[in-house]
Amino acid sequence: PPRRSVRVRPRRSGRVNPERRAPPGALGLGAPPGGSHAAGPGAPALDAKPGVFVARGAAWEALQATEREVLVCGPAGTGKTRACLEKLNWLAETYPGSRFLVARKTRESLTETGLVTFEEQVRPTGCDTRNARRRTRQAYEYANGSSIAVAGLDKPSRILSAEFDLVYVMEATEAGEEDWEFLLTRLRNGRTPYQQLLACCNPDAGTHWLKRRVDRGSTRLINARHEDNPRLHSGTAWTPEGAAYLSTLDALTGTRHARLRLGLWASSDGLVFEEWDERRHVMDRQDIPGDWPRLRSLDFGYVNPSVCQWWAVDPDGALVLYRELVRTRCLVSDLAAEIRRLEAGERPPTLTVTDHDAGSRAILERELGAATTPARKDVGLGLQAVKARLVGVGGRPGLRVMRGALVGRDARLDELSKPQGVLEEVCRYAFEPGTEFPRKEDDHSLDALRYAVMARDANAPLQVFF
Repeated sequence: PPRRSVRVRPRRSGRVNPERRAPPGALGLGAPPGGSHAAGPGAPALDAKPGVFVARGAAWEALQATEREVLVCGPAGTGKTRACLEKLNWLAETYPGSRFLVARKTRESLTETGLVTFEEQVRPTGCDTRNARRRTRQAYEYANGSSIAVAGLDKPSRILSAEFDLVYVMEATEAGEEDWEFLLTRLRNGRTPYQQLLACCNPDAGTHWLKRRVDRGSTRLINARHEDNPRLHSGTAWTPEGAAYLSTLDALTGTRHARLRLGLWASSDGLVFEEWDERRHVMDRQDIPGDWPRLRSLDFGYVNPSVCQWWAVDPDGALVLYRELVRTRCLVSDLAAEIRRLEAGERPPTLTVTDHDAGSRAILERELGAATTPARKDVGLGLQAVKARLVGVGGRPGLRVMRGALVGRDARLDELSKPQGVLEEVCRYAFEPGTEFPRKEDDHSLDALRYAVMARDANAPLQVFF
């Protein structure tokens, strides 16, 4: 449904309009950044004119976000950089004496990207600089005492003792987690209602440290789309510029197409599950109704991880992964004890499907007091069944994963930078080059997923499963 849009007065050099001051902790719908237009998600079409900033979709969410760690991620050309820079400018004008930092892995790359966007599209008239040359510029000074510093993370010496209200990192996937954690320690200036580490990027590998921070709930993820950029989409249709740009992205192949056109965290060419789309297949956490059927699926291991997954079947027949346990060097008896602990007070699943190791199955049955069913392990048929569920019927996927389904993290796998759980494995699960067989590595959660799907669909036509 249409949401309201707000027009505010253009920026004026050296003045802070008190009407644009946001209530503590939020920008507020009536206080968009310094351009002339702002619109909430789903707003009607707005004319994108020179000098006018239109905030919608992910841009609107980024402007309103107050969490300590926020990542705006999406395909190329979705307007992520502009939205983040507009937020910095709005806060700088609104809160006198506030301090901000714009950073990228190298100062040279920042000079030719983010600073160009800031100076040509965002910076208000009269915002002074300490040096006339962009490549040696150190800060943008505002008449109200606010400032925006610029730095490369490859030479952090000048920000070692600095304090900021908000730090914005461009192309954050270039940085290391140690850079990120260092920048978090710099958020202590206290002139704005909240302190924030804000970043933008195109997706990278599914096991990237940023994606892991998102998956474990440390960082809020805002997914950007091409429809969010008013230069590319009017709100009702693609603009001529948008159509031409998308045709360029559509011509990309493999991982580049997955990341830059589709906005997927994809690790390699030849992905097995090209149908996977985090926006369709990942859902927010919710309580599972008591009348939904439930099942467990297990893949046994020791040096390689053991995996136990809990699935529910919604009224339409879609499988929902609501809990997942991944552990290395874990005896089956210890795994069973952890399963009992996690299920305490719950109605137990009616089906447990496992891989074929007879000894492990016997121990699990004894410890849980429940029978197990050996999985159907036909890989080719199983992959087709999973793909059919990812595609879905009538626009509804037949398989979804809840955010936060993973119970804790395995320290050994973290030390080896190995993926943990479905959400991390699916983006790097690829075919062996020149074959139709997936690489047999880092696939333990996906094996368990395949067992669950085959337990439901093995005797059903692949096109009609729910």
